[in-house]
Amino acid sequence: MIVHIRIILFFLFFYTASSPASPNIEYWTTTKGTDVYYVYSPELPMVDIEVVFDAGSIRDSNTLGIAMLTNSLLAEGADGDDADTISSGFESLGAIYASDTGYDSASLHLRSLTQNELFTKAMENFKKVISKPDFPKDAFERKRSQMLIGVKAKQQSPGTLAKDKFMSAIYRSHPYGKPSEGNEKTIKSIKRENVISFYDKYYTAKNSIIAIVGAVDRQAAEQIAEDIVSSLKEGEKADLLTKVKKLDEPKDIFIEYPSAQTHVLVGQPGVRRGDSDYFSLYVGNHILGGGGMVSRLFEEIREKRGLSYSAYCYFSPMLFKGPFIASLQTKTSQVDEAISVLLENIKKYIADGPTQDELIAAKKNIIGGFPLRIDSNSKILNYVAVIGYYKLPLDYLDTFNNNVEEVTIDNIKDAFKRRLSPEKFVTVRVGRSPEKIHEDK
Repeated sequence: MIVHIRIILFFLFFYTASSPASPNIEYWTTTKGTDVYYVYSPELPMVDIEVVFDAGSIRDSNTLGIAMLTNSLLAEGADGDDADTISSGFESLGAIYASDTGYDSASLHLRSLTQNELFTKAMENFKKVISKPDFPKDAFERKRSQMLIGVKAKQQSPGTLAKDKFMSAIYRSHPYGKPSEGNEKTIKSIKRENVISFYDKYYTAKNSIIAIVGAVDRQAAEQIAEDIVSSLKEGEKADLLTKVKKLDEPKDIFIEYPSAQTHVLVGQPGVRRGDSDYFSLYVGNHILGGGGMVSRLFEEIREKRGLSYSAYCYFSPMLFKGPFIASLQTKTSQVDEAISVLLENIKKYIADGPTQDELIAAKKNIIGGFPLRIDSNSKILNYVAVIGYYKLPLDYLDTFNNNVEEVTIDNIKDAFKRRLSPEKFVTVRVGRSPEKIHEDK
């Protein structure tokens, strides 16, 4: 029976469900104050549930890494059951459990078949993990050791070194400037009681939202949400944090690293989720550097000059102003030229904007690809969780294509001129210095 269920789940997991062009998102609040966002999707006999807490690494304070450690420990032991019992409890039912921690939030995800007996048992296991974690001492030590290994492994990745240094430089004292994984000193300082305190403070009903997508009706979805928060403390929403400050001056940072190529990141703080300029920047960036092989940066840096295998840029909106990043990798001997071309093209784009042909092509590409972004329950769930957590309009998906279509060249030029300041960009380079290469020879 178990094997049969796993085979069914295998096909369900990879099956692309036919979804409505614009899923209808319903919203309500539980008796404990948790916001719930729900989409009825009856095509498959399954349900996806995401519980998102305002417990990301921006809540680490001085104990960097504690948010990630706390989230990773929830399924390592709960209500007297050990990790193996919890894991097999999901697997034997054909259910899937996952967790994740980012800058803004920490989330827990359950995917289950909706057959009553299977779903009921999967939910009991899921609720146990969320509301009754034991944080076993042996699991705590093991996970903390794994994080220390991960931090050391980052030193072997020039791309990761560049990203950490870049985020630190553009965000300075803001929590976004600190690595979510922590560092060796802070991870070693974390005690088990610190993790328990972090959980008690942030894993509460009022500090969370729930997203539900699947073949359960509204009444059943309401019961699911109430069941999930029933054992959670009501708690309070996490305190507001300070906003991201603008950059005052440019900064050029170089990190010596024995890599074959130099990794380059250029940029600044960009936009937050729900920003009024989002669609103008999104469409505009697709033309500048987000459209892959048809973007300007790719054309100018790779195709015309052969300075890099790829060159791209993107806005990463978050709770506060997420980063605008332009990136490339190139030979050390031509890194100055590559950075110069990169900046020149960004400045020109800010001044002149796109052509009408570029704008039309970008809109067709974005709108044409939209159905693929919501063609499965898991993809819809991701959108619903984002909409709920960042308080975006419930009709965000309904109006997405219209918002893209309405963007004009003037909108793009205006938004880019107001939002980007190349004269204050941070530039991070990680690679070999010409002097070091000469010495090695």
